[in-house]
Amino acid sequence: MANEPAVVVFDGVCVLCSRWVDFILRHDRAGRFRLAAMQGRHGRALLAAHGLSPDDPASLLLVADGVGHIDTAAIAGVLQRLDGPWRIPSALLRWFADPAYRWVARHRYRLFGQRDACRMPDPAEAWRFLD
Repeated sequence: MANEPAVVVFDGVCVLCSRWVDFILRHDRAGRFRLAAMQGRHGRALLAAHGLSPDDPASLLLVADGVGHIDTAAIAGVLQRLDGPWRIPSALLRWFADPAYRWVARHRYRLFGQRDACRMPDPAEAWRFLD
């Protein structure tokens, strides 16, 4: 299981979440992560398997080595697995309170916008997406 890529489950219609996916694609040149929109079959199944509501997704989910991480732990988990300077910000996230993360997550559409449809991958990056 440790050799399997980690999976990031994100809100496919959220502009902020799509920017996070763009960040991961840009900085994860080794292909450590697979991506699944919350609105897709794989994303919904992973949310449900880790005790999160697929119909009211209020958190980002990182599944790595069979363990689910949410909120700032999910962000820190992604940053820790990236090459380069991203491990330093991941340590700083420990002081960023999950309640602040949850507030942003609840208001993400109003603060950053919402798309009419899920983010579609570029053909060159389609292998990274589960749905």
